[in-house]
Amino acid sequence: MGFKRASFGRKILTGVVIIPLLLTSIATASASGTDMKDKKGNAHGIQLEYLDRGLTAASTSEGVFLSWRLLSNEVTGYSETGLTGANFNVYRDGVKIAEIDNSTNYLDKDGSAASQYYVSAVLNSREVDQSAQVKPWGNAYYDLPLHKPADGITPAGEAYTYSANDLSVGDVNGDGQYELYVKWEPSNSKDVSQVGYTGVTYIDCYEIDGTLLYRIDLGVNIRSGAHYTQFMVYDFDGDGKAEAMLKTAPGTKIISYDRQGQVSSEKYITMPIEDVNTGYSNKDDYRMSSADYYEHLVGVFMNWSEHEEVKNGSWPATLEESFGIEKKYDYPLSKVDAESMVDYFMDVYAPSRSARNNLRAFEGFIVKGPEYLTVFNGATGSELETVPYKPGREDDGLLWGDYAMARIEPGNRVDRFLAGVAYLDGEKPSVVFARGYYTRSTLIAYDWDGKHLKEQWFVDSGWTPMTNPFNDGPHGRDGMDPEFGTLTTQGAHSLSAADVDGDGKHEIVYGSATIDHDGTLLYSSMDVMPPQSAAPGTTARLGHGDALHVTDIDPNRPGKEIFMVHEGGVWAPYGYSLRDAETGEVLNGGYTGKDTGRGIIGDVEPGHSGLETWAVGLWTADGTPVSASAPGTNMNIKWSADMTTQIVNGAIDATPTIDDWKKGRLLTAEGTRTNNYTKGNPGLVADILGDWREEMLVRTAESSAIRIYLSTEVTDRKLYTLMHDAQYRAEVARQNTAYNQPAYTSFYFASDTDWSAIPVPAVQTPGVLTALSKLLDDYAESGDLNGPIVPQLNNTLKQALHHQEKGSMNNAVKSLEKFIAQLDKETKKDAVSERALKNLSYHAWNFIKMWK
Repeated sequence: MGFKRASFGRKILTGVVIIPLLLTSIATASASGTDMKDKKGNAHGIQLEYLDRGLTAASTSEGVFLSWRLLSNEVTGYSETGLTGANFNVYRDGVKIAEIDNSTNYLDKDGSAASQYYVSAVLNSREVDQSAQVKPWGNAYYDLPLHKPADGITPAGEAYTYSANDLSVGDVNGDGQYELYVKWEPSNSKDVSQVGYTGVTYIDCYEIDGTLLYRIDLGVNIRSGAHYTQFMVYDFDGDGKAEAMLKTAPGTKIISYDRQGQVSSEKYITMPIEDVNTGYSNKDDYRMSSADYYEHLVGVFMNWSEHEEVKNGSWPATLEESFGIEKKYDYPLSKVDAESMVDYFMDVYAPSRSARNNLRAFEGFIVKGPEYLTVFNGATGSELETVPYKPGREDDGLLWGDYAMARIEPGNRVDRFLAGVAYLDGEKPSVVFARGYYTRSTLIAYDWDGKHLKEQWFVDSGWTPMTNPFNDGPHGRDGMDPEFGTLTTQGAHSLSAADVDGDGKHEIVYGSATIDHDGTLLYSSMDVMPPQSAAPGTTARLGHGDALHVTDIDPNRPGKEIFMVHEGGVWAPYGYSLRDAETGEVLNGGYTGKDTGRGIIGDVEPGHSGLETWAVGLWTADGTPVSASAPGTNMNIKWSADMTTQIVNGAIDATPTIDDWKKGRLLTAEGTRTNNYTKGNPGLVADILGDWREEMLVRTAESSAIRIYLSTEVTDRKLYTLMHDAQYRAEVARQNTAYNQPAYTSFYFASDTDWSAIPVPAVQTPGVLTALSKLLDDYAESGDLNGPIVPQLNNTLKQALHHQEKGSMNNAVKSLEKFIAQLDKETKKDAVSERALKNLSYHAWNFIKMWK
């Protein structure tokens, strides 16, 4: 299987003192020739994960294919086909079989299933870092076994089963390898507009060998579906270990397991004391039956005259006036009169608005009770902090416009959630959670310091004013907030974090609007309605849409671009648009007069400069039509050796495939399925192993495993792991948000990429000390380290970790210099193996060069 570290023969490596000299060029160079400092002049740069070499081997018909990572801090320049810096020696069964300088992959035609491999990084003709040893996968994929939850039955007596759904990755224990998060979705999961009970949602965390570390049971008070649960997995506090953040509620609990897979503990999240004092409990069930909803409406109607919008004169004083009938009752309504009005509303008024309004059948929604945001320890699943979710729902959607349209949909617009990760200060990751995007639109940004969430900013469009909450058109109408009012109806079913204005800090691309890094409104895009639209000559929002893509789409113009599709139909100026990411100005696009639901981008026509865009046709980056037909729009993937874009196809019960617009089918993923019904998403598409190509992660048909597919096409293009590009890494974290969107790099990624223009970030990986500590333990256990040197190194490293936790990086560096000196002085042949000496020194110096 090939993921465990192995021991090697112990030999002393002399001349450890040369390692600082070997690292000097790497510490100060980039492909574009600029120095490795951020814009503030801080040498430590942007906080990203420490990653190991990621060596992966797969058996193919031509031999054993090997793929591994180049790390961003190993880059020194560029060539015609890629980046330069560290080169690599490839070893099979302890014997060097290849020297690789133009890529990070190799095909060993003489290898076999019994072969064992490792690679060593080479700087200035010296090996300085040796990977873990791996054995080949039996195929070009690996099955990570899962523990499927038991089936269930709803309160209405409906049976449901589970399937693995969206995925995410994070290094929860600091060893440089990713663990996998799996969202389990019940077969009765619902779109937020659909009526009915759903089963419980679970979030699992697995080691790469399939060991289930823990399960987060979200409980009955979190509905299941694409819009409710986004789980952000990231190292937010910089301790080298990922946390998980997601929306929770009373009843959410953490289930822990022992190494045999048996439940070892179950613990509910800690409810805020004010909620406990109010009488809320983790045993509460806020799911509404149809009878519950009827009584809920009776209460709303009885209190109608006390509603703030009624008292201030914004809404009709009586329900009769709202429904357009003669006044019949005195206010406040008695319970009997309120019941009469509810009967009229459900049986007469609602069906008159739309034949689909069957409010007697309304059940399964959660429109009352506390809502929380919880931070979980990535390694153990233990709760770190739980706070009230901001903003709260306020009501069942009445204020959000859920009763105003012809389709009356309580609990719909109020429960539209988004989430993402962003480097708002250009250095450390923040988390962003959002609620609403059709009417009221809100976003909140937090930092996590290891103990508490700290709010950075809160954006709120304010309520969309309505003259009658039971008959109005709140879409496309400004909210009440003077700065953010134009955010309404601009959001998409996802969001992106990208530096759109070149200041080194991420903005939040919120559909057709963008929030600056400091929480101010950068712009809200609008344009003039065309002659064939419903309101020619007027100015309207670009509006809401289902798909959103942000990167350098057109390399022939400065900055990034945004491609988006829009669903406003005759009330929107465009069905699809490409706009300048910094200004929001539309560069090209087209009016469709209909809900244009799908669109995507990629380099599928390599003869054209720039990425192609497609929705109801295929265009070049500058808007020139290429074809009336186009590739699929479910998900793209960076799969091929030439850096073109491929498409993942297959939805519902179809077998997933990877297809190339020019070359045809490249992979049929037999025995697997995609997620999210017609959306046809893989669980995840991301560069989690090996070289810069993306892996495709899909569930097996029966959800017994997650199958990880590896591209085994040999490439001569050399690029650092995409996970060391901050935009890409953040986009991988948010890929599971609502309608899954691909992850894009901060730079132009295509077959004609200009390697001199690839930014090489100044990266700080504080997790390197955690990894170093784990290496020490592993080497002591394997015998690669023994004798008095072991406690000496452990004590010195503990001092370094202590200084790092206190923020005293100068002292941490001094401790690591002492650590190097202790290694260098070791003279006993059997005390330190060559591998241990090489790797421990390399990791220590990597930390030192980040901070000194």
